[in-house]
Amino acid sequence: MSRRRKAVKRQVMPDPKYNDKVVSKFTSCLMFDGKRSTAEKIVYGAFEVIEKKVGSEPIKIFHEALNNVQPQLEVRSRRVGGATYQVPVEVRSDRALALAIRWLINSSRNRSENSMTERLSGELIDASSSRGASVKKKEDTHKMAEANKAFSHYRW
Repeated sequence: MSRRRKAVKRQVMPDPKYNDKVVSKFTSCLMFDGKRSTAEKIVYGAFEVIEKKVGSEPIKIFHEALNNVQPQLEVRSRRVGGATYQVPVEVRSDRALALAIRWLINSSRNRSENSMTERLSGELIDASSSRGASVKKKEDTHKMAEANKAFSHYRW
């Protein structure tokens, strides 16, 4: 974080196939070593698999999965006196989206299917129906915030 001035938000270009900025951001987060074409093949391939399995629009399933994974609360460490407290705070919308994307990608990578396309499609389908590892991560985050509600007066 810059101490001098506020960091400038860059404009994200929408992806070429679905004309959606969130899909473009998701592809960028999935990308390794600047290989955008490989990341796009994985994302678009996962969308095709979703369309075959579910039979509805893959972009709708994708946004539904993201909404189910986005957290509303999280805990932040706050030092008061000599003790560190886990203080529950509300999550900003841009951070919630970033966390949801990160959690979906990480839980997809940890799945046991053969290809990344199958893993990603499986995780998106699971997340859209409110199950899977990424939704569990969100629920764990909410449980931790709920458990530490007693320290909410330390909020800043």
